[in-house]
Amino acid sequence: MAMSKKTIFMIFFMLCAQTLAAHAVEPTECGSETGKCINKAKAFPLKIIALFAILITSIIGVNLPLVTKNVKALQPDGNIFTIVKSFASGIILATGFMHVLPDSFAALSSLCLPEKPWHQFPFTGFVAMLSAVVTMMIDSIFTSYSQKKNSVQNENSAAADVEKANENVHSHGHGHGHGHSFVMAGDVAGTQLTRYRVVAVVLECGIIVHSVVIGLSLGASSNVCSIKPLVAALCFHQMFEGMGLGGCILQAEYTLLKKSCMAFFFATTTPFGILVGLLMSRSYKENSPHALAVVGILNASSAGLLIYMALVDLLAAEFMGRKLQGSIKLQLQSYAAVLVGAAGMSVMALWA
Repeated sequence: MAMSKKTIFMIFFMLCAQTLAAHAVEPTECGSETGKCINKAKAFPLKIIALFAILITSIIGVNLPLVTKNVKALQPDGNIFTIVKSFASGIILATGFMHVLPDSFAALSSLCLPEKPWHQFPFTGFVAMLSAVVTMMIDSIFTSYSQKKNSVQNENSAAADVEKANENVHSHGHGHGHGHSFVMAGDVAGTQLTRYRVVAVVLECGIIVHSVVIGLSLGASSNVCSIKPLVAALCFHQMFEGMGLGGCILQAEYTLLKKSCMAFFFATTTPFGILVGLLMSRSYKENSPHALAVVGILNASSAGLLIYMALVDLLAAEFMGRKLQGSIKLQLQSYAAVLVGAAGMSVMALWA
């Protein structure tokens, strides 16, 4: 009987301890922001400064490759452009691994989310994996469609050239031979241009998703201590990530209107997120279950896309290409640039 009472007492004690622990965790983890760093009055001007600072650095970063295209040393076929693009690719890779993916893990493993299903399955890894596979599918299907379209156009163009050559030279064999060379040259150039355009569009989509989430979190936050270093880190991030995207846009050879639209969306996405966060700051709680789930899934999706794009479409495509394969020296310089870019963005993870 005494043993039974002791057992009941121990069970009661454990239940009370768990209840107290749950109540002790919930206010700090899931409640409103508290602490000496929380000051809405001081945070507001900092967020306005952040909005314009990030806007300016984003504009500079994404437009720098576009406005310097006429500089001989910085043209897309130059070695300096290749090294700078490798540096920016390293930043994009580190953004996915060191910023976006850990943010998703932190959000989806929060104690504010219910045990089922969030703590019983690794949703971050699963969503990031699906995102990478879907990105590959889009990449592959869109490239295949565009290549077939370009092939038909090149064949029609070659046929017209052959017909014109036959009329001028009166030699069917001579014209036929040139027709094949036109088709082959057109196919190679069209395939490469298609790859550049696919990379530019898909990469911008991934960056925009992450930028909206970051801007929203910054705009809704009233933590003065975290906003200050976050602004500096985001300016660095947007500047060099914009350079990487701007290089892809330049190589895609879009019209001036399309280039301007893509640069505009990249430059304004984070400031737009900050503005939305400011408007929602009274009602938005970043530690609420709904906010954590949405932000975590979006970050995981963005991470999978960015990591795939950085490794496959930017780094692998560049380093396995004919230019870098033909020069060990340029390869080593580009590898160094990748490591410096990745290291710089990794250090930024200390503050953002």
